[in-house]
Amino acid sequence: MRARDLGICIGSLPPGPLNAINDVAGVRVGHETIVRGDGPLVVGQGPVRTGVTVIQPRAGLTRDEPCFAGCHRLNGNGELTGLEWIREAGMLTTPIALTNTHSVGTVRDALIAAELDARTDGEDYWALPVVGETYDGVLSDINGFHVWPEHLRAALSDASGGAVLEGAVGGGTGMICHGFKGGIGTASRIVPQAAGGYVVGVLVQANYGRRDRLRVDGVPVGDSIPTSEVPAPATPARTPPGAGSIIVVVATDAPLLPGQCARLAQRAGLGLARAGGTGDDSSGDLFLCFATGNGGLPRTDYGAGKPVEVPVSMVANPYLGGLFEAVIEATEEAILNALVAATTMTGRDGIVAHALDHDRLVAAMRAAHRL
Repeated sequence: MRARDLGICIGSLPPGPLNAINDVAGVRVGHETIVRGDGPLVVGQGPVRTGVTVIQPRAGLTRDEPCFAGCHRLNGNGELTGLEWIREAGMLTTPIALTNTHSVGTVRDALIAAELDARTDGEDYWALPVVGETYDGVLSDINGFHVWPEHLRAALSDASGGAVLEGAVGGGTGMICHGFKGGIGTASRIVPQAAGGYVVGVLVQANYGRRDRLRVDGVPVGDSIPTSEVPAPATPARTPPGAGSIIVVVATDAPLLPGQCARLAQRAGLGLARAGGTGDDSSGDLFLCFATGNGGLPRTDYGAGKPVEVPVSMVANPYLGGLFEAVIEATEEAILNALVAATTMTGRDGIVAHALDHDRLVAAMRAAHRL
């Protein structure tokens, strides 16, 4: 189930055929979901509600044909590795992986090992992988380190260009959003032909937000389903209301330069704000955009034989407005899709994250005359 299955259409731009990040040609998404055990928390044993999600930017190995990329930080209480090199060089050279906060190191190292295994000519290899996280410790034994290298490899093997599973899957398995069960969501938009006809896709790992701030197409849905009626998951007393994070990955087939990618990444914050995100002090709101429209970019290692110059294209800045709008709309809808797709989950210590009830969502939208 997705937002459009309920009749809720965000914005005015049309989605791509899949309404997903992999409407951008060559982009593939894979998940590995780890759900194991019930009852009281026993560190190292569970219960476990976690996983890994991977995004492959191109049909081939990203290191063999990098993408221009840029990033943005709305609030920095989180981790997305490899961003310093992206800020410096403007190049994405690895797949992107999303997991829980305490598994970033394992997944990062496993990505390097997987890339080493993919060598075809025995060359030396170095990498600064891009791995993002949000915290799933409310529902899962996060300190038990249950994500292993084989889970990353399984997610890589699962990566495909077909329909993307959403909700409580992969890295989003144990995540909570606006006091409901959250997780992975995706959406896409196509800009008008007069502005290039480019595709923009977004994937989020949504784990943020207070219930009363949730907005759907401007409607205060969170107020219509208060925690007094549908409780939010119990959290430690020291945890601020709405604590959590979101990672937003933006892809486009437009020929963008790194600075333009950073500008698109920045607009993800506007889509997050429309859904009710405020970039709280306790939140890690980190955004990355990569653009596949410039093909043939050389590898970033230092072997001989590379051209001194390469031709690149760019969208003229006055035409970026359509891409900005696409990012904003797709980000808002991707968050909603994560909420709509997720089902109620019971995690450690019997803590329950309730799904966003579809009937109550539709009723709230109808009462506001948005359906």
